[in-house]
Amino acid sequence: MKLKEILSFFDQWAPNQLAEEYDNVGLLVGKPDQEINRILVSLDATENVVEEAISRNCDLIISHHPILFKGIKKLNGQNYVARCVEKAIKNGISLLAVHTNLDNVQTGVNHRIAMKLGLEKPRILRPMKNQLQILTFFVPEVQKESVLVALHNAGAGNIGNYSHCSFSSQGQGRFLPQPGSNPFSGTIGKPEEADEIRIEMILPKYKASTVISALKASHPYEEVAYFISNLENVWQDSGAGMVGDLPEEIAFDDFIQRVKKEFSLSMIKFTRPIKEKVKRIALCGGSGFFLLPDAKASGADVYLTADIKYHEFFDAEDQIVLMDIGHFESEQFTSSLIIEKLSIQFPSIAVLLSEMKTNPVFYA
Repeated sequence: MKLKEILSFFDQWAPNQLAEEYDNVGLLVGKPDQEINRILVSLDATENVVEEAISRNCDLIISHHPILFKGIKKLNGQNYVARCVEKAIKNGISLLAVHTNLDNVQTGVNHRIAMKLGLEKPRILRPMKNQLQILTFFVPEVQKESVLVALHNAGAGNIGNYSHCSFSSQGQGRFLPQPGSNPFSGTIGKPEEADEIRIEMILPKYKASTVISALKASHPYEEVAYFISNLENVWQDSGAGMVGDLPEEIAFDDFIQRVKKEFSLSMIKFTRPIKEKVKRIALCGGSGFFLLPDAKASGADVYLTADIKYHEFFDAEDQIVLMDIGHFESEQFTSSLIIEKLSIQFPSIAVLLSEMKTNPVFYA
């Protein structure tokens, strides 16, 4: 299998365009035409993980956290980042990172955490803005359905749990075929009017080029009339964090025990409990303090995340329980999520879970 097939899969599931601006995701080391036979999946790409990939004959390491995050100016082996990259290159191992792009999709990191907690109908806590567009085009009525099918297959017309969404209105198009044209209807040099359907469809911005290509390929006209407009609407299918409800209220102490059990924790840091029972839980894997205002606005009883500083705990202000379970601990199920998705998509290729525990933090 070519590496580009795996990259194409992630473009559909967790496209790089959904990553935060500060992030560095995608193929960090390697070439898309490389043959891939075995894949190793880990939360982090470290020297030990590369050694493991070598010993297990893996050609590709997929990690959640990118080893190349900040700018690196020298590959001289003086730090773990340089040594990791050098070792991967020397042994023909590609490095792929799926970080905040996997955080920001409906079926990504935070959804897996929500499932571990048993939340019902989890939804994005802070939906992304400026990610949606609307496509407007005109087509003869007889070709309407075939063009719509092509655009739906290209990724247009999806709104939440609804697909194949569009709006149509009837009208008349007028044009004058010029010499050298090959009109679908009408005669060169004579004005022509045609009954047409105006169709509007919503689409994610990152799929615009694919959708336009499908429009041109399926449309009967030599010159396709269309335009795209940006939408201010938030995109409910992508964004940071999640919020959902437990099937029923449970005692706060019981919720603590559930979190400890599901995440294999010996300790949890949290602010003063403000309710005897809790039901609505907001969460964000990794460093999620920036979503505290959203968690409060959602009506959540608890906001579970990681990397909270001492003074930040005061910002809970007895409005919500702010809970820190640790960065590694909150994202520990990401590797198994990636493996599950890849194994379904590529059943003939070996996808292995790293045996290395990359958490740099220890508790005593």
